[in-house]
Amino acid sequence: MSTSVREYRPEDLDQCRQLWVSLTQRHRDIYGDPAIGGDDPGSAFDVHLEHPQLHKLWVAVHENRVVGLCGLLAQGEESELEPIVVDPNWRGQGIGTLLAGQAISESRRLRIRYVNVRPVGRNLEAISFFHREGFRLLGRLELSIPLEAAT
Repeated sequence: MSTSVREYRPEDLDQCRQLWVSLTQRHRDIYGDPAIGGDDPGSAFDVHLEHPQLHKLWVAVHENRVVGLCGLLAQGEESELEPIVVDPNWRGQGIGTLLAGQAISESRRLRIRYVNVRPVGRNLEAISFFHREGFRLLGRLELSIPLEAAT
């Protein structure tokens, strides 16, 4: 596999937006809710680029094609992998592991004490992946209640 990981560049924007769309579609499928992410889910990537805790963003590239991305939010003694997404056609090839490893290495360099992930509770594939990567300490539990849309 000749996939490499490098820092995000502005010319990666369109391909990263597409990855964000695939992540949003996964959430839509998991929850059976086509409204998740709105009409233009790719634009949420632009918002993510402005996140105040975004320390770095990396992309996995195969033959000039962005096939994965991973962001690292950092604040104080904690960091969070947000998001980590691999093109559905490229999953199972170690790309997520490469990206997570890059973010964990950067967290070590920053002397971060805890690296966190927050996969949605219904995403068993993501939870299994993170468990394989060594994430085992349960730091938080978040429960939700769905509300009807305001009319």
